[in-house]
Amino acid sequence: MTKYILSASILSADFSDLGNAISQCESAGTDWVHVDVMDGHFVPNISMGPFVVETCRRITKLPIDVHLMIENSERYVESFIKAGASNVTIHIENNTNIMRTLQQIRVLGAHPGVAINPGTSAALLESVIPFVDMVLVMTVNPGFSGQIFMPKMLSKITSVNNLAKSLNNSIRIEVDGGMTAETIKQCAAAGADTFVAATYIFKNSKGIQAGVNELRSALK
Repeated sequence: MTKYILSASILSADFSDLGNAISQCESAGTDWVHVDVMDGHFVPNISMGPFVVETCRRITKLPIDVHLMIENSERYVESFIKAGASNVTIHIENNTNIMRTLQQIRVLGAHPGVAINPGTSAALLESVIPFVDMVLVMTVNPGFSGQIFMPKMLSKITSVNNLAKSLNNSIRIEVDGGMTAETIKQCAAAGADTFVAATYIFKNSKGIQAGVNELRSALK
């Protein structure tokens, strides 16, 4: 398993030139393209649907990392996987039949993941971890890019890492929110190995390549 994965979140990309932005990310050395899906109900923002995933799939061969911040996610996983999602991560907070949904994601050919919000205890993941390939720890309140990293989430990353080890499960631990050259280093030290970055890549004053290079250098 690759030690570190960098997933570029197109939430901060220039959608008038999305193809070029994604191509620059791929050339710069990002591993995944991250798509944040929001419905204006589970989180206070509305973003992208399956058609954006389908567009990304036409642009790049990189894995597409889809994060569903929506109500009734079980209704939509098939549409996103058919559109080209490689990973589909759903939230533990809003899915009463989460095991069934995770199984559905795997049967449909994608890697299932589960996300937890800053206010959610890592202990709730114990029964879920055996059914997922990745846990996403939100290091900001979900909904908007450009937020400030919450340092208190570092202990939660460590808790998730320790829980996975105690269950003898080899999963990826992804973090999303406020990634910079400094915070990505802190998250890696806490046990994360997969990092979602939006603003630091797409709105970097020095350009996409520079943003990716800075994040990669911080992980060395």
